[in-house]
Amino acid sequence: MLEEEYNPRRTLPPHLRAKPAAEQEFAFSIRDATERDLPDIREIYNHYIANSTVTFDEEPQTLAELRAKFRHTKKLGYPFLVAVSPSGEILGYATVAPWKQKAAYRYTVENSIYLRAASTGKGLGTALMGELLTRAKAAGIKEVIAVIADRGAEPSIAMHERFGFTEVGRMGKVGFKFDRWLGTVLMQKSLK
Repeated sequence: MLEEEYNPRRTLPPHLRAKPAAEQEFAFSIRDATERDLPDIREIYNHYIANSTVTFDEEPQTLAELRAKFRHTKKLGYPFLVAVSPSGEILGYATVAPWKQKAAYRYTVENSIYLRAASTGKGLGTALMGELLTRAKAAGIKEVIAVIADRGAEPSIAMHERFGFTEVGRMGKVGFKFDRWLGTVLMQKSLK
């Protein structure tokens, strides 16, 4: 017998072989964020600061900064939501913040949605956006502005379009990150 023909390992018949585990369904629930969620929210956001141009922040966000922002958002009665896995892991978050500090802008906000990298492309951003807009309207918000990087954020632009946001402007070379100039796409949605 030739050596290459000899195979000392046996093969199980097909009916006895282990079947691949069915891919577990991606499940989550959406709820109001709490202060206990802030370390996870900070971790998610800091990932984007360090690895992408979807945010123009360059320094990691501190827990104190996030806590102040969270408390201000809650004081204004604005939504701050998290998506949570069945095991309790924070998969992403969505919130709105005042568009500008001047009083006349009080009914206009800017939205933000960030997901853990492993949670993208599964409909989570869409679910968060839908709930965020519903709660923003209930809070008395009339206009939602999205400020989106003009490079690397095409999925975000497409999602905003699906929710009825329209492009209202572009600004070129307003940010400088990772040794390159970046612009923004401004989108707006009226909540009627």
